Amino acid sequence: MGLLLNDTSKNGVTNGTLHKKTFIEHFEQAPMYVAVLTFVGFGVGTIFGYLRDFMRAWGLEKRNVAQEREQQKDFVPLYQDFENFYTRNLYMRIRDNWNRPICSVPGPQFDLMERVTDDYNWTFRFTGRTIKNVINMGSYNYLGFAETDPNALKTVTKELQKYGTGICSTRQEMGTLDKHVELENLVAKFLGVEDAMVFGMGFATNSMNIPALVGKGCLILSDELNHTSLVLGARLSGATIRIFKHNNMQSLEKLLREAIIYGQPRSRRAWRKIIILVEGIYSMEGSIVQLPEIVSLKKKYKAYLYLDEAHSIGAVGATGRGVVEYFGMNPDDVDVLMGTFTKSFGAAGGYIAGKKGLVDFLRAHSHSAVYATSMCPPVAEQIIRAMKCVMGLDGTTQGLQRVRQLGKNTRYFRRRLHEMGFIIYGNDDSPVVPLLLYMPGKIGAFARRMLEKNIGVVVVGFPATPITESRARFCVSAAHTREMLDTVLNALDELGDFLQLKYSRFSKSSHPELYEETRFEFED
Repeated sequence: MGLLLNDTSKNGVTNGTLHKKTFIEHFEQAPMYVAVLTFVGFGVGTIFGYLRDFMRAWGLEKRNVAQEREQQKDFVPLYQDFENFYTRNLYMRIRDNWNRPICSVPGPQFDLMERVTDDYNWTFRFTGRTIKNVINMGSYNYLGFAETDPNALKTVTKELQKYGTGICSTRQEMGTLDKHVELENLVAKFLGVEDAMVFGMGFATNSMNIPALVGKGCLILSDELNHTSLVLGARLSGATIRIFKHNNMQSLEKLLREAIIYGQPRSRRAWRKIIILVEGIYSMEGSIVQLPEIVSLKKKYKAYLYLDEAHSIGAVGATGRGVVEYFGMNPDDVDVLMGTFTKSFGAAGGYIAGKKGLVDFLRAHSHSAVYATSMCPPVAEQIIRAMKCVMGLDGTTQGLQRVRQLGKNTRYFRRRLHEMGFIIYGNDDSPVVPLLLYMPGKIGAFARRMLEKNIGVVVVGFPATPITESRARFCVSAAHTREMLDTVLNALDELGDFLQLKYSRFSKSSHPELYEETRFEFED
């Protein structure tokens, strides 16, 4: 699908030549034999899992997993034993690939504490050795602001000495400082909107603010691949939730049309509000939201749009202002702009931005503002430092150079993987790069062999992904040098041949459109 956009956003930055090219996303389907072998692998693992559970029940194998005490045998169980079947029998086999302790800043390289297991991953012990200079391909450090350079952190150190480490109060009581006001004004200026509010936790920004905006009698239309924080916030709101297929405009419009025609169940009254929940970049798929089409639909059907830019703010757009700038659109087209500081800005927390009336309402009604502790001042200063750098307010062009370097690194890394024959998901401009592994046995082998080559990767499998789509997820950073990326690519080329991971046949997308015809029109 191609989009030719060259509008000017409200913040005065022109989209330029960024989208005078085809908007390309890849969701290539694996060969049939790969899917069959994947199911066979899970089937064999399940059979042996039942066998081992039987042996544990009869005392033929040691039961390492935690269990209820004998004194609680008459209690209603806190959890169902079968729910942990996958954890006991499949996850434990490859558990060593997760929760590895890092003992340095998560920059382009990090240090890793070596650990070994003597009981097949049930427990671990540290060897005392540190694995140095592991190339970091898993952290969300998109612009490289996760750093310990004393010169860069002078202002953060100053604020730490002035304010201390914590506020010990909520925003509505005694927890609003001048640093929070400064940061909120800067975020609003950065995004080109009227006002913004910041929160101490990114996850809570979604889960605690969505219930303040919608409730019973409202309708939420949520992308099927939305993050758990969006899902939790939608469930806590008490609103009716309906799911549309990922980035599928026909599926979304079908739900919008039905919502307008039929209204609420039983009563058939009109919905109080209809709000569409989407993400800028989807963190597990690497795809970018089709924002122009969604804005067109929300205007056509008089719905609201809530955009989560956790992974896209700072990471895409000509000057790092996210998918709104990426498509050259006006920030006013999005009713609720949400994002986090935990990725591109190397800090913590999140924000909600938009019209002043919206932000003022959240200051009074957001559970996070009423009950949660305020963002600590050194973290706020780190965000201000990074954001000013991206905006060029520090008197340098370093921030813009980081944004451009991230784009170059992303396109280079993705192009090379395509050329090697791997199946990778997502948009060509997305720094989140999922590489499909498929078979469960290859998840552990891939991560272990990459670590042997001093490369740290994140591997993900069922139930976090569909059962046939286990993957390694790479996160490209502006701090990665070309030499680092080439080292990773050479290792992937070798490992791809060894583990037979080069499945690409450039086949048709496995995420087809719901309908052939287009059922919406663009607004002028």
